[in-house]
Amino acid sequence: MGPISTLFRSPSTTLFGLVLLVLAGIFSPEQAHAQDPEFTQFYANPIYLNPAFAGTARCPRFVMSYRNQWPAMSGNYVTSAASYDQHLETISGGLGLIVMNDRAGRGTLSTTSVSGIYSYQYAVSRKFSVKAGFQATYFQKALDWSRLTFGDMIDPRKGFIYETQDQPRGGTVNNVDFSAGILGFSKKLYFGFAAHHLNEPNESLVVGLSRLPMKLTAHAGAVLPLEKSVRGVEASISPNILYRRQGEFQQMNLGLYINKGPIVGGIWYRGILFTEYRDAFIVTLGIQSDQVKFGYSYDVTVSDLTPATGGSHEISMTLNFDCRQKRKKFRTISCPSF
Repeated sequence: MGPISTLFRSPSTTLFGLVLLVLAGIFSPEQAHAQDPEFTQFYANPIYLNPAFAGTARCPRFVMSYRNQWPAMSGNYVTSAASYDQHLETISGGLGLIVMNDRAGRGTLSTTSVSGIYSYQYAVSRKFSVKAGFQATYFQKALDWSRLTFGDMIDPRKGFIYETQDQPRGGTVNNVDFSAGILGFSKKLYFGFAAHHLNEPNESLVVGLSRLPMKLTAHAGAVLPLEKSVRGVEASISPNILYRRQGEFQQMNLGLYINKGPIVGGIWYRGILFTEYRDAFIVTLGIQSDQVKFGYSYDVTVSDLTPATGGSHEISMTLNFDCRQKRKKFRTISCPSF
């Protein structure tokens, strides 16, 4: 891999990271390596985190998410996603659908994808269940050449006033992608593993090869009661950990949620402990009921780009619909919603 493979969505990326990545894909496509869009509230996007989550709520679930990363920089990332999933007894599993759009550099580079998911649940014992999920994705990546600027466009006094002599290249690329995941859970504990981009699809915008590296994600956590009443658990704490690797990039999220009635608060650190890689401290606040959940999170950048990024803002909304309960016992997973 060339040096461009180190350009990922951590705030240690320079302001010119996006431009370098685009140019590398145009002029040296064999060295260009991208990273997936990322959500801070990964449990608010469960089937995006791991396809095995499809149908874990049993009843229909609809999720919408919006993320604006580094809004103070001209090369910010804006990601929007919507997903739907539910369990169906007729197919003995869950179905899910994800539609996502990611815009980098204020729309210079955009990616749109549609994913379909199937998951199967197996009760190992009365207290422990396992789910396996499979995902197929169709995506389109596009480059808007008109938004790029070059050195021959600059006048020493007036700035960018000339037309570039560089010939437009790039355009769009379409491809298919496959992923899989597994999830194990009991009443209080849960853990999972997901492998995205199993086929490492080519996403080069010109002639050549630029494969999307496989993304490996491991996550685990617990929901521990803190306070009880005659109505059940009134408060709980949920420690969690997530580790992700994609190409040469790796990250770890460490944090916990505290739930008291309808209010949920969370604090996280994203980075690799005992190394130079540090990304952000994250604060999350959520309000939830049986039908509606709304969350907001803010990433406080702690890398060398701290004064320049403006942090990252993310909001999520989940709608849980009622459905007729079957007599057959179905275990749902108890994990955070944000």
